[in-house]
Amino acid sequence: MANFKYEAKNFGGKTVTGTIQGNNQETAIAELRKRNLIVLSVRAAGGGGQGEALKGLLTDSNPNRYKTRGEELVVFTRQLSTMVGAGIPLLESLEILQEQAENAGFAAVLDNVVEDIRSGGDLSSAFGKYPKCFSDIYVSMVRAGEISGQLDDILVRLAEYMESSAGLKREIRAAMTYPVVSLVLVIGITMFLMLGIVPKFREVFDSMEIDLPQLTAVILNVADWMTANIVAMFFITIALVVGARIYKMSKMGSLHLDWLKLHIPVFGPLFRKVALSRFSKTFATLVKSGVPILGALEIVSETVGNQVISAAVDRARESVRQGETLSEPLSESPEFPPMVVKMIGIGERSGALENLLDKIAEFYDDQVQAAVKSLTSLIEPIMIAVMGFLVGTIVLAVFLPIFELQKKLSQRS
Repeated sequence: MANFKYEAKNFGGKTVTGTIQGNNQETAIAELRKRNLIVLSVRAAGGGGQGEALKGLLTDSNPNRYKTRGEELVVFTRQLSTMVGAGIPLLESLEILQEQAENAGFAAVLDNVVEDIRSGGDLSSAFGKYPKCFSDIYVSMVRAGEISGQLDDILVRLAEYMESSAGLKREIRAAMTYPVVSLVLVIGITMFLMLGIVPKFREVFDSMEIDLPQLTAVILNVADWMTANIVAMFFITIALVVGARIYKMSKMGSLHLDWLKLHIPVFGPLFRKVALSRFSKTFATLVKSGVPILGALEIVSETVGNQVISAAVDRARESVRQGETLSEPLSESPEFPPMVVKMIGIGERSGALENLLDKIAEFYDDQVQAAVKSLTSLIEPIMIAVMGFLVGTIVLAVFLPIFELQKKLSQRS
């Protein structure tokens, strides 16, 4: 436990100072907040240690050093919207939020943002210096809010968008977790049987001096091969994983893998619905926030999460740049269903594009939830059947010679 000197304001607004113990500066700040104190400063009692570390962090201008959690950014965005909507000056709102930030890195970012605002800079420009904290869509929407004078409304919309996107990620994670865990279990059990159990029966069967059934001979040969080449199998697996990651990092490889994701059996329709939901939701949020359509399409292309969909959006953006419609190039992409293209076309003609995009996003959000439930119910019996087939085949191969031996003994008696 280390000692930290602090300066804070109590409930009555009086400034108080003192010393508090904590494992680190963050725990000391958390303890002070539990005492209902508004923390102004906390530093190591010796003047060095973590206090100096935080000071260095606050003055470090490298934006690539800072990253924040999605939940923390959502809370910050909602709090900032509430304060600005209540008439509290932007600078004062940011100072309050900087003081109560629990993450030291995020507190450092907000401290630099406060300094930029105090120097007369724009909020969007200050946020834009920290791309790992504030994404392009975040900065663009804040800029649109500054221009339109509706910053509080834009921040609420931005928080809702981030919450919705986080919910979509949770749906996908839930859909992928069960099959991945099941597959690992199937592979693990199969490897255990083939490497640990089946080889032990080789000597037993050889001592029986009987002709082994074809299935047993095949299983034993495979088990012998796996035992002899286990090290090679390990390194081949590592090489394949590393090679796949390197291939995915290339532009062509990323495009091919994203195309495969959209067309793979069972999971392909789910990935397509997720991509279309993300496209329409992001596009609608940006357009409603007042972001110019070309800029919105550029951001959508970067955030849609699939290179195939991104390429189609880029073609649409070029079409709009040349004064043509948005729906026409999208109709040429097989990844965009006719319903989506027609609704976008109607939205263009009627001037209600953002409303129809919202409808598309809601539709595909429901489709994703239904697909996740359907996929989970479908994967479970498939994985059980696969596991039963593999384990059953190995067990049958082991017991077939025993049955044959028992049959011969009964015939002799």
